Amino acid sequence: MNTRAPAIEARQLIKTYGGQVTALNGIDLVVERGSVFGLLGPNGAGKSTTVKILTTLARPDSGSATVAGHDVLRHPDRVRRAIGVVAQGSGADPVATGRENLRLQGRLYGLKGAALDRRVDELLDRFTLTEAARRPVKGYSGGMRRRLDVALGLVHRPEVLFLDEPTTGLDPEARSAMWDEIGRLAADEGLTILLTTHYLEEADRLAERVAVVDRGRIVVEGTPDALKGELRGDAVHVELREPLGDAGRTLLTGVLRDVPGVHEVLADGHRVSVRADDGAAAVPALLAALERAGVKVATATVARPSLDDVYLRYAGRRYSDAEDLVGAR
Repeated sequence: MNTRAPAIEARQLIKTYGGQVTALNGIDLVVERGSVFGLLGPNGAGKSTTVKILTTLARPDSGSATVAGHDVLRHPDRVRRAIGVVAQGSGADPVATGRENLRLQGRLYGLKGAALDRRVDELLDRFTLTEAARRPVKGYSGGMRRRLDVALGLVHRPEVLFLDEPTTGLDPEARSAMWDEIGRLAADEGLTILLTTHYLEEADRLAERVAVVDRGRIVVEGTPDALKGELRGDAVHVELREPLGDAGRTLLTGVLRDVPGVHEVLADGHRVSVRADDGAAAVPALLAALERAGVKVATATVARPSLDDVYLRYAGRRYSDAEDLVGAR
């Protein structure tokens, strides 16, 4: 194995289902060793399909991938021994205790005796599960189950850990606690972590680099700060009282682009979003231009660039709209 190779490398991954639904449309991905990399996108964007291929649970229609230096198609058994996987659904046996689940996982990877006992105790302590270790998992809270899932993925000390939507379904307090633990895990263990998430704040907080996925392709990649820094000035979001038709959107886009200091105008439905060199200074001129165009405004807000704005710029639609589209489907 080439230890200098990236922890994960994928080239032109394509995957369709039923010959009609394109889940991946040419994914290219490089994740360096010892880093936390985030695949960010709405549900249905292709993140989980990418993880399934990288963890040998699915085969691509075309393309190639290596994980921990092993080819996922030619040497899937080697890949499986080098990785830990925390899927969206819990993999723990609800009837067994937390300790029993960890011991079983360890035995599956060849651990036994005192070494297994030490590793189980270490993980129970790390994830604050020692007091609940002898209780059946079905009695655990959502946050406790998620911590146990991560512990199960770490029993055999993997080189690469896949976290597929690790905080979905958790309440805000449990989600924040899991974020803290993932951050400590990356710092203490030196693991390579591939995180998939549809939470913008989660990617911003945890990932050193982010790839934004939309409709089965990566539309932009970089550090969260660099991606946000590419967006000059401020984001100004205007909510309209009435929706715009196609003709209205075209007309309004042209009108607003003539406002000094305004660029990257997007009008859609009830909302208009622009980038402005100075958002606060631009708002009066924007509102005046909208009034002259006969457009009634409900609210206007100014904010510094966020990953939501990055998604809007590169995917051409708002993150919330993409989530709503998947939900409707």
